Amino acid sequence: MRTGLYPGTFDPLTLGHTDIIRRSCSLVDRLVIGVAINRDKGPLFSLEERVAMLEAECATLVGDTGTEIMVHPFENLLIDCAVDVGASVIIRGLRAVSDFEYEFQMVGMNRALRNDIETVFLMAEAQHQAIASRLVKEIARLGGDVSKFVTPAVRDALLERYPTTTTPPAPSGA
Repeated sequence: MRTGLYPGTFDPLTLGHTDIIRRSCSLVDRLVIGVAINRDKGPLFSLEERVAMLEAECATLVGDTGTEIMVHPFENLLIDCAVDVGASVIIRGLRAVSDFEYEFQMVGMNRALRNDIETVFLMAEAQHQAIASRLVKEIARLGGDVSKFVTPAVRDALLERYPTTTTPPAPSGA
């Protein structure tokens, strides 16, 4: 059984993430989605909320793809998490060339630590390449429509965090 690990913060889960998850299912028999506990980032959603979002969104993928999917929080080194879950491959999504530079360094370090675990890069589909969790949160915070970037359930969770504020009236004057 080939096990893959797709790590991330998923704060929040975007359509770009779900695209990579769906496509990863064709590469592995078992996909572990590693939810990083990164206290330095100060996530909008708690670990429990992010795990619940992923589990809910991935429930239909299990039936659609036949791939076993599990969500696994982790706070240790990525390579150690891969060993913990029995992954032979780490799956990373790329949106742009700038992502590759950072990921290239990560692969080098991970290979130095464990050279028996491969890393595979999947390019985001064209319609998802601009989606970044950080930008989705900013759009939601400022009252914009995020429905093109996240599922309805995630959109609703964002709206709970960032209730729509009323727009101030336009200045009057001549």
